[in-house]
Amino acid sequence: MPTETSQTLDRGLRVLKELAAAPDGLTITELAARLGVNRTIVYRLVTTLEQHALVRREPGGRVQVGLGVLHIASAVNPVLRETAVPVLRELAEAVGCTAHLTVADGSQALAVAVVEPTRTDFHVSYRVGTRHPLEQGAAGKAILLGRQRGRRLPYVATVGELQAGAHGVAAPLGVAGLEASVGVVTLGDVDEEAVGAAVLDAARQLSDALG
Repeated sequence: MPTETSQTLDRGLRVLKELAAAPDGLTITELAARLGVNRTIVYRLVTTLEQHALVRREPGGRVQVGLGVLHIASAVNPVLRETAVPVLRELAEAVGCTAHLTVADGSQALAVAVVEPTRTDFHVSYRVGTRHPLEQGAAGKAILLGRQRGRRLPYVATVGELQAGAHGVAAPLGVAGLEASVGVVTLGDVDEEAVGAAVLDAARQLSDALG
């Protein structure tokens, strides 16, 4: 027996997904074309979402994601941290490096969970809330790697892009609707192959836990 679903809710969620993928917003006509429905239906969906501040209409008629989405998103980070910390702790202790979970926040990478190793004399201090461009550092570049279809590299390794002498290794998560990466950072020498394998294993564990 097929599972019963709400067509209206499904369309509303599709509107949000389309807008999330369009930084400059979309018109009602463009949304209708992408959803394959008529403009009247899209207009009603947008009006309803607008009443809940989930979308906003610009003076020129383009529709963009609204600030109400931020309130929903703010409740997600604690869940991510709670799920990620055990995996990050295991990773940090295994490789002796500071481990972190990073998510995409617009054009920036945002650290939402960090675990430092306990068995090392020194390690990189990397704080929750740290931000940097997606194009800099292993964590951000791994998120960008996750956007590529048919990618060849399983993880990203960088040196000195965010801090002089710092080595970073990170891999993207494979969770639908979540652009994130798991990685480590250290000032010491790195066995890239061994650390990369550990990071990939942590990324798989966390992807399974969140998926």
